[in-house]
Amino acid sequence: SKLQWSTAISMMLFAWLFSAFWSVMPLLGWGEYDYEPLRTCCTLDYSKGDRNYITFLFALSIFNFLIPGFIMLTSYQSIHQKFKKTGHYKFNTGLPLKTLVICWGPYCLLCFYAAVENVMFISPKYRMIPAVIAKTVPTVDAFVYALGNENYRGGIWQFLTGQKIEKAEVDNKIK
Repeated sequence: SKLQWSTAISMMLFAWLFSAFWSVMPLLGWGEYDYEPLRTCCTLDYSKGDRNYITFLFALSIFNFLIPGFIMLTSYQSIHQKFKKTGHYKFNTGLPLKTLVICWGPYCLLCFYAAVENVMFISPKYRMIPAVIAKTVPTVDAFVYALGNENYRGGIWQFLTGQKIEKAEVDNKIK
């Protein structure tokens, strides 16, 4: 079924309000922002590790990492089952979830470690690596989608080289 404009606008509005809620909470006192270790931008202040930080961290992890990860897992499993039935594999359905875990996993581990231990003994340069990896997610997701979808991949190839990719025809005859 096609996505209706009203549904798309409602989903977009929900995403913006959801992200605004979690972004504003540290400004209102639940959680706290501080400069990243190299002082280039801000992030959660994980240096304190107090009850305020721990409750914010767990709520943030559940609603912004675990639940979306579960939704992605079940959705892409459903898509994979449909591809399996039709025999038309359009892209690797496990790749988006793997990308989420690989890119956000180190940052989540650092934040969870900060909830139980002091992370200030780790060099600021090393503490910066998980944040930088997490910030690459929008770009990585664009590449995963573009290179994983055969229609976009062919268009990118044609744009870069001027050559059109010829699709190999599959012989459907039963022998």
